[in-house]
Amino acid sequence: MTLMTPAPLDQQEDEEMLVPHSDLVEGPQPMEVVAQADASSAVENQPVEDPQTSRFTWTIENFSRLNTKKHYSEIFVVGGFKWRVLIFPKGNNVDHLSMYLDVADSATLPYGWSRYAQFSLSVVNQIHNKYSIRKDTQHQFNARESDWGFTSFMPLSDLYDPGRGYLVNDTCIIEAEVAVRKILDYWTYDSKKETGFVGLKNQGATCYMNSLLQTLYHIPYFRKAVYHMPTTENDMPSGSIPLALQSLFYKLQYNDNSVATKELTKSFGWDTYDSFMQHDVQELNRVLCEKLEDKMKGTVVEGTIQQLFEGHHMNYIECINVDYKSTRKESFYDLQLDVKGCRDVYASFDKYVEVERLEGDNRYQAENHGLQDAKKGVLFIDFPPVLQLQLKRFEYDFMRDTMVKINDRYEFPLQLDLDRENGKYLSPDADRSVRNLYTLHSVLVHSGGVHGGHYYAFIRPTLSDQWFKFDDERVTKEDTRRALEEQYGGEEELPQTNPGFNNTPFKFTKYSNAYMLVYIRESDKEKIICNVDEKDIAEHLRIRLKKEQEEKEDKRKYKAQAHLFTIIKVARDEDLAEQIGKDIYFDLVDHDKVRSFRIQKQWPFTLFKEEVAKEFGIPVQYQRFWIWAKRQNHTYRPNRPLTPQEEAQSVGQLREVSTKVNNAELKLFLEVELGPDLRPIPPPEKTKEDILLFFKLYDPEKEELRYVGRLFVKSSGKPIEILTKLNEMAGFAPDEEIELYEEIKFEPCVMCEHLAKRTSFRFSQIEDGDIICFQKSAPPESEEQCRYSDVTSFLEYVQNRQVVHFRALERPKEDDFCLELSKLHNYDDVVERVARRLGLDDPSKIRLTSHNCYSQQPKPQPIKYRGVEHLSDMLVHYNQSSDILYYEVLDIPLPELQGLKNLKVAFHHATKDDVIIHNIRLPKQSTVGDVINELKTKVELSHPNAELRLLEVFYHKIYKIFPPSEKIENINDQYWTLRAEEIPEEEKNLGPHDRLIHVYHFTKETVQNQMQVQNFGEPFFLIIHEGETLAEVKERIQKKLQVPDEEFSKWKFAFLSLGRPEYLQDSDIVSSRFQRRDVYGAWEQYLGLEHSDTAPKRAYAANQNRHTFEKPVKIYN
Repeated sequence: MTLMTPAPLDQQEDEEMLVPHSDLVEGPQPMEVVAQADASSAVENQPVEDPQTSRFTWTIENFSRLNTKKHYSEIFVVGGFKWRVLIFPKGNNVDHLSMYLDVADSATLPYGWSRYAQFSLSVVNQIHNKYSIRKDTQHQFNARESDWGFTSFMPLSDLYDPGRGYLVNDTCIIEAEVAVRKILDYWTYDSKKETGFVGLKNQGATCYMNSLLQTLYHIPYFRKAVYHMPTTENDMPSGSIPLALQSLFYKLQYNDNSVATKELTKSFGWDTYDSFMQHDVQELNRVLCEKLEDKMKGTVVEGTIQQLFEGHHMNYIECINVDYKSTRKESFYDLQLDVKGCRDVYASFDKYVEVERLEGDNRYQAENHGLQDAKKGVLFIDFPPVLQLQLKRFEYDFMRDTMVKINDRYEFPLQLDLDRENGKYLSPDADRSVRNLYTLHSVLVHSGGVHGGHYYAFIRPTLSDQWFKFDDERVTKEDTRRALEEQYGGEEELPQTNPGFNNTPFKFTKYSNAYMLVYIRESDKEKIICNVDEKDIAEHLRIRLKKEQEEKEDKRKYKAQAHLFTIIKVARDEDLAEQIGKDIYFDLVDHDKVRSFRIQKQWPFTLFKEEVAKEFGIPVQYQRFWIWAKRQNHTYRPNRPLTPQEEAQSVGQLREVSTKVNNAELKLFLEVELGPDLRPIPPPEKTKEDILLFFKLYDPEKEELRYVGRLFVKSSGKPIEILTKLNEMAGFAPDEEIELYEEIKFEPCVMCEHLAKRTSFRFSQIEDGDIICFQKSAPPESEEQCRYSDVTSFLEYVQNRQVVHFRALERPKEDDFCLELSKLHNYDDVVERVARRLGLDDPSKIRLTSHNCYSQQPKPQPIKYRGVEHLSDMLVHYNQSSDILYYEVLDIPLPELQGLKNLKVAFHHATKDDVIIHNIRLPKQSTVGDVINELKTKVELSHPNAELRLLEVFYHKIYKIFPPSEKIENINDQYWTLRAEEIPEEEKNLGPHDRLIHVYHFTKETVQNQMQVQNFGEPFFLIIHEGETLAEVKERIQKKLQVPDEEFSKWKFAFLSLGRPEYLQDSDIVSSRFQRRDVYGAWEQYLGLEHSDTAPKRAYAANQNRHTFEKPVKIYN
């Protein structure tokens, strides 16, 4: 999927931008956002050699001291081509690390060179390899785009944060994996011709929707039901989901080219921004089916969604020792199957119906029987004809407090037998006469990571052996292996091809894998895969779509013939009178709102004048046309009348005379003189001495500007000679005192100067097309009563006025109030007006935040006190201007707050279980000791003389004890948790052989066939004495944590160094394991307590980003 968009975006962490790096400049710059896609998408259905692949590792030392904007790696060779990695260590004009793959010898390659590569770029996490950041894409490199990659690879704040593990000992490790393929022509491919099917256009980030729509379309029974939903010729597709879906399906069935989805997304009530948000296929599927089910009610197709997709299961709890059973029947439209820990679909179903024992503390409260041991589980009553299986590829990782993608290998069969093992999945109530044997119909694939990627679908529309891949606009034939085995996920082994290195094969994770499966029951196959033809489509729909096709064809012809025609736009006095003071204030007319004529270029101009006579009722002999000209000061005015010789030419010749710009438009002003009876008369003869002027009248009391007419004056004449005429045009008394101003220009600022009445027009440099504004001469006292007493100040106001929508920062989607301000207002003016609107006495307590036009959210950083000069600076976001500002009301003035550091500290009580978050606000030059003293005034201590310490906790490990003298200015609480706790008395009196060790909770889990340690819970320190056995240490730990004997007996204890556990026996001397005192990264050597994590998740969150927005899928109509 490809999208052109202005750059550079103020991105959130999860937006993946892939761009040719080209040094960014301020202002617009084309960027391409390319979804992570299967590399083969450019080369399907062609005999392509296996890619030549290699991995390159780049170790960069003294990383933080790199002082160049760009930094290149050494050259490496893949597929016979030279490559290198290019990074911008401080970001390519963004606050992210920018990283690209570059063709190293592009400058010396022959003309027209091109090469195609699939590649990934990674920044290695040197503490936890699983947290390495990897992004992959593909690109066809050429002379114009010789590098490609990610402008916003990862936030600089993460990269340079020593606790995160991306920079260790000031060394950064970058890896690139590159696979080079043969180039084949992507653009000449015709999907309809090659496959009989057409694709769907991508609106920006709608590939997830396209894959789902293709899947639903290729269930013919569903398509037929959509066609039979009642719609009328008066419905509009953009306002009716049924009609929009009918229209889309009709075009997929009968068009020769790919189909647009804009009408459908409009019918959802989505704006453009929704189309650029990547949503979730599963969520969209549910929401869309719910909407259709609702719209089908009361129609001939009511119940279709249920008939196709609805199954039922039974939740049961059965007591073991007494005769009691509780059951509940529930319906489902799709099933969520676990991927993690399951090798295939059958293993997931086994897990789904797994029996859970309710015993011990977890016993079941049975009606009339009290607490009882019981079995709890789920069994299926019936399965639907079309079985939709959602694979749980995305899971919440409590360790990282984030979503992660599960790329483990997971197999799914072509034929799925859910009656296996004597119907083990079926409830006693199930109808055993129904054979639950299913055939695979479609495989929806996600390629990429948790924060973005690309979706496409493999479908076999008739359940034959021929599969098709639907990848946005492109449809290709595929074999079964590509649709099945290659979408299982897991790891792939590639040979190492770098000469001089050991040639052991290395594995890489496959980021493309199945995400949703659709199976059709064998016994329902004939009914579901039915015939759908024209007779199923309502006549009004066929007529409408045919008409649409004809209009499209007319437009195409119109475009094709455009070079034979000229558009002539004719402005008249009536247009000026209608527009000035309403639509426009500067210059004379908006040419897009005047009458336009489409005239063949070879027509004589005289024929055009006859068209004008017919249109406006002005006989040809009374028409005089003026050519408009753009002046050097960017104003646009009538410049001179057409000469008789010019009027004798053809329209095409005249257009070339009138404009140096090669466009197909000719702009003219039609001058028509009216006699006393208001009938047209021949235009007066114009000499060089005659000047055509246009007049606007300003009324300061009403703050109105309007057009009152035009006059010819002599260049040697003076304004005083036309005052009576102007008063007549304005409807004033003949001797009314008036002031005159010349409107000179309005860009970049307004220039409207007083015109001397007794100086000649020639001396004042007045010429044809000039604008004179006039108003009554105001007595000095009235000036104070009017906001804008003269036309100059009024025009400045108009030019700079700006209605700003203010939103409270905590409610960033709702306008609170609007204020009309001036772009020239300074910082103080703006906050003063906001404070006044809110009834606040102290404007310095207002803090403002600008709007990000791309994400439609507040920017992460607020505006500093007097940090911008004018309102216009607050509203600009790169090359776009917004009309939204966010406000907060602070409890102290902003200048004072900016001198303070705000820290979130989690206080752990010595004897109680609770954790309380405290916001500590102190001057930036304060120390950790000051934080502790401030905290003592807020918390409850176990005894008055208790001492506190401040710790840095990250991923359930203690990384640092802050010395009291450390300055707080550089302490970061955004990613780490700052924990305060009392120092136990025993730690204050350490003996010479006592050791203070780290103690962490952990579990083990298998990820991609490798055992990994996962820490959880609250880490703590413990003193161990020389010669103390594990049994003695355990006793103290149990007492400290107050764990019941039964549970504690299940715990295991291990010494862990760098993530590897060595299990300890009760008789082991613990201190013998902790001999090395000054080990770097002491947090990686600890006593581990292995047990299951039963604590409630996220009891508190000390590190919250300033703004968090989840975007659920919504269909509004």
